[in-house]
Amino acid sequence: MKILIIGGNGTIGKTVAAHFKENNEVVIAGRNSGDVTVDIADSHSIKEMFEKTGKLDAIICIAGEAKWADFKDLTEEDYYIGLKSKLMGQVNLVRIGKDYLNSNGSITLSTGILADDPVVQTASAAMVNGGIHSFVQAAALELENGIRLNVVSSGMVEDAYEKYRDYFPGHNPIPMKKVINGYVRSVNGKGNGEVIRIYN
Repeated sequence: MKILIIGGNGTIGKTVAAHFKENNEVVIAGRNSGDVTVDIADSHSIKEMFEKTGKLDAIICIAGEAKWADFKDLTEEDYYIGLKSKLMGQVNLVRIGKDYLNSNGSITLSTGILADDPVVQTASAAMVNGGIHSFVQAAALELENGIRLNVVSSGMVEDAYEKYRDYFPGHNPIPMKKVINGYVRSVNGKGNGEVIRIYN
């Protein structure tokens, strides 16, 4: 398969990319590095990326940002960071990317445990994750040509544990192998409209 991984040089992305590279042609996209560059907050940039990649068999997005801050400090503009990047960025990847997928292709988005089990300072990030879950379940009902749409929602991964553990007291770090398998399940399985939760 020819697989595009947006965010393929990130903490989770590089591990997922390494796995898929074993048996597939993998194209890495990133904001500042990769085979192609993209700003997912900009739909024109997304369109330009797909024009460069050409037809694909699978699209995986492990990118998108949202502002973390105390609820009392979050401004309207702070919320728009997550809405434009992680939420609408991934919505636009589906909206535009479906036309660059071969029949029976797949799109896999990424969220996280905050949608179901938020911690402090994540009002914006949790809202965005929950919105993506609902979007995936609804949009999957209407995709054509056998295209499937799923989302992988992981807990805090092992590789980011040291950096984020103070934000997630008592949470168990998720082994990277489990996270990889979430993406494998989405890409190689037959599920559609699934929220693939990997929380323990």
